Amino acid sequence: MKKILVTGATGQLGSELKVLSENYWQYEWVFADRTQVSLDHLSKLKIQLELIRPNVILNCGAYTAVDKAESENELADIVNHQAVKVIAQYANYNQAKLIHISTDYVFDGTSSTALTEEATTQPINVYGATKRAGELACLEVNSNTIIIRTSWVYSRFGNNFVKTMQRLLKERDSISVVNDQVGSPTYAADLAKAMMDIVSAKEWIPGIYNYSNEGEISWYEFVLAIQEIGGYSCDVKGIPSASYPTPAKRPAFSLLDKSEIKAVYGVEVPGYLSSLRKCMDLL
Repeated sequence: MKKILVTGATGQLGSELKVLSENYWQYEWVFADRTQVSLDHLSKLKIQLELIRPNVILNCGAYTAVDKAESENELADIVNHQAVKVIAQYANYNQAKLIHISTDYVFDGTSSTALTEEATTQPINVYGATKRAGELACLEVNSNTIIIRTSWVYSRFGNNFVKTMQRLLKERDSISVVNDQVGSPTYAADLAKAMMDIVSAKEWIPGIYNYSNEGEISWYEFVLAIQEIGGYSCDVKGIPSASYPTPAKRPAFSLLDKSEIKAVYGVEVPGYLSSLRKCMDLL
């Protein structure tokens, strides 16, 4: 029986994979949190991988505190770059399959058309730079890796934008949301399903793939959709990013082109509204 290791098991994507794993009983699953697979401790990580001996690794663990990464750049680099290299080396030496999750933050946000996998990367913050370094390390030591870039991830699990907005829409009379950052949200349950479609596919075709839900919206429009589905009466105002300064710069445009993952793996990509409704029903 093949063994699947999921890193970052208590995060949004790891939690959705745990739910989904019940449909994939043909695999032995290992859901590892940061104590079982220490992405911040490289020598320990090597030993842990050798003890678990997975045939498939779904690397969902990452340092994702985008603003905090600006001051904790060394830790972000260890988790998002150096640990990824260790995992990719293990996968290479042991002929294990590796799916590594990356981000739209590898781009600078100056594009005006949906970004393909070949688009030029140029991160504008520490988080994006460490994730890009992780991608490059992966591909350098293990050409058989699959990297999935995703964006604006949310779920019924963990802390995320949808949950925060639901709370604020209930509690406040008015909120302001940036309206000049454009992309598409990703329901983590949909991404988990796409990952398992790849794992189950007849042929393993390595490379970089994009995955987010269909649709092109701003954060402001995303909140309007949350408001409509939830029936909240709060006044939502759109503001420019300049009015809401953060330690880390965000890409203004990071819409991902999903045609590659659809063509190669036949992955289904739902529209963002139907997936948002599904998630909010569960919440």
